[in-house]
Amino acid sequence: MPAGASESLGVANPVGGAAGTQPGARAWFVLAALCFVYVLNFLDRQLLSILAKPIREELHLSHGQIGLISGLYFALFYCLISIPVAWFADRSNRVRVLSFACALWSAATVACGFAATYPQLAIARMTVGIGEAGGVPPSYAIISDYFRPGTRGTALGLYNLGPPLGNALGVAFGASIAAAYSWRDAFLVLGAVGVVTALIVWLTVREPVRGGLDAPAAGQGPQSMAPFMATCRMFFANPVLRLVALATGANQFITYATANFATLFLMEEKGMTMEEVALWYSLLILVSMGGGIFLSGRLVDRLASRDKRAYALIPAVGLILAVPFFVGFVLAPGWRMAMLLAVIPMALNYFYLSPAVALVQEEVRPNERVMAGALLLLVMNLIGLGLGPTYLGAASDWFRAAHPENSLQLAFLTLVPFYGLAVLLFFMLARAIRRAAQEAGDL
Repeated sequence: MPAGASESLGVANPVGGAAGTQPGARAWFVLAALCFVYVLNFLDRQLLSILAKPIREELHLSHGQIGLISGLYFALFYCLISIPVAWFADRSNRVRVLSFACALWSAATVACGFAATYPQLAIARMTVGIGEAGGVPPSYAIISDYFRPGTRGTALGLYNLGPPLGNALGVAFGASIAAAYSWRDAFLVLGAVGVVTALIVWLTVREPVRGGLDAPAAGQGPQSMAPFMATCRMFFANPVLRLVALATGANQFITYATANFATLFLMEEKGMTMEEVALWYSLLILVSMGGGIFLSGRLVDRLASRDKRAYALIPAVGLILAVPFFVGFVLAPGWRMAMLLAVIPMALNYFYLSPAVALVQEEVRPNERVMAGALLLLVMNLIGLGLGPTYLGAASDWFRAAHPENSLQLAFLTLVPFYGLAVLLFFMLARAIRRAAQEAGDL
């Protein structure tokens, strides 16, 4: 970026630029605004799975088709478009990129409400994926330039409450609107809210200085732009960054597969009604998923300063403890017992998100943060979002021939080995973190 470009883009140092300055009121306002955008991002993303039952019945879809449209088809566009969007955001006004992306995915959500056929719905969902590709990576970098090192784990933990809040509000409002009117109205109303929010963010959020709160040696100047290919090579050549992407991908394989079919599973095989889903399942998501994401952010801020391996060990231990409760959730005879047993794994399954994001943002230079965040999302979402729901839907269709009454239950049980794979990768990440610290002379 040439000298003076930051002024032309309306860039401002939000908290004075001193590394020791505590976040000010504007920083907290920006965090709240970006978190709300993330809420809408996840709400619109998960709305299809929340309303899967009425959509499936009206459009005559199989579990496999639901898995493809909410998984692979969405993820291909979401992940691949995120890379050029991140490259552009690193060289332009990140707030404006975020605002435009929010408007695009929200308009595409409205289009989902008008879909009359499976191909039309698929195209609308792909467009949602294109828009959402510009949502999270710029936000990671903006937050990292509003909050100094040592507070970013908490800030990103709060930001990462977007998924549970989006899921909970999507279930509560989406299911309520669908129960009272139709599933189409839910897409129309919630998409319109996103368009308005995009305009508000454009007008009220200021672009911060890149690296303004980092030590000077960390960034080699806040206006220097990192080359695209060099950043990609750096990311995948770094064992810590490579392993955090693979480990979180394996973890997201479980969480996205579960999230995209949990509502359908609870309604079709556990006897829940749409009204009960709107109340009880939304509360479960809000309390458990939100609590897990926030608690892990606080834990990593507290423990990583003593031992950086906490970035990997916190999610690994969480997954180990989650397994028996997850199996109990799947095998429970009714929805009430299933919901009770789901409280623990719903929290522990999400111990990976805040530590992973904070680790990546700390490992790279300020002018690489958007791109590094996009590369993290590329790997973990291609694996988790792309393959998790796709696999679970296909597995349910495969089991349906012999077990038509509980095909989803059997498909869910096949996720247990993926817990073991994710734990193994997190332990490998912990070893890589220790080795990198030894090489840097920090141990």
